[in-house]
Amino acid sequence: MNALLEVLQPGEPDWELARTIDPDRLPAHIAIIMDGNGRWAGRRRLPRVAGHQAGVGPVRNTVETCGRLGVKVLTLYAFSVENWKRPRAEVETLWRLLRYYLRQELPELQKNDVRLQAIGRLDALPAPVRKELEAAVEATSSNRGLLVNLAINYGGRAEIIDAVNAILEGARLDGSISSLKLDEELIASNLYTASCPDPDLLIRTSGEMRISNFLLWQIAYAELYVTGTLWPDFTRRDLLEAIVEYQKRDRRYGGLSAPPQRHESAELPPKRNEALIEALRLS
Repeated sequence: MNALLEVLQPGEPDWELARTIDPDRLPAHIAIIMDGNGRWAGRRRLPRVAGHQAGVGPVRNTVETCGRLGVKVLTLYAFSVENWKRPRAEVETLWRLLRYYLRQELPELQKNDVRLQAIGRLDALPAPVRKELEAAVEATSSNRGLLVNLAINYGGRAEIIDAVNAILEGARLDGSISSLKLDEELIASNLYTASCPDPDLLIRTSGEMRISNFLLWQIAYAELYVTGTLWPDFTRRDLLEAIVEYQKRDRRYGGLSAPPQRHESAELPPKRNEALIEALRLS
């Protein structure tokens, strides 16, 4: 927490909000559906690509803030398997923006010890994009700070299918397919995010109440936070507010809340109802 407070001015709203965050209860893994670029541009009568360009700044700010807070993993939904349906010019602009981001931000990622990883069906990416992405991943591979997963050509259903197919192929090769039994641990160990803890907090911008085929397996017990803020307008304060809300929630994972602490010394023993006790004894 001190690392974030160091770049904030005492008394300013973000500083006050950051002080309320409990560093011992931070979400280890935050996942974000970055939605609303097109609407942001449309409201300003700009082409959709202007919204994507404006969305680069919030990515930078979010990565920096998560790193300073001490969040371990940040997963950003950058391009889904369904996004290929968009106009070709828009898709090509997204690839140019990704390559620009990788080139521009690599020195800052290195400076802040951020490790970059890409998840999704990466083989389908255009060769220049894949080459630049692989180079950035390799260049940051020895960093030990925040892990940033870029979900590119990603789909939750596709990920589960790929995991199961990988398990089946492995069992076929080692001759164990006849005795193969799937369980949660086996599937989880073959997901794209096998090296990461599951998300604790899933944030969606733009106010849409859906998860859009994102991390379907991993978010089984994630806390969901939806904000009406469009992604290009997403600020450090929006992120801090999401974390503060997360820390107010009681995460039970299907169980019960811990019972409140009883202070016996402060309590008087209950009054005995002697008549009721006698009636029960005789019945």
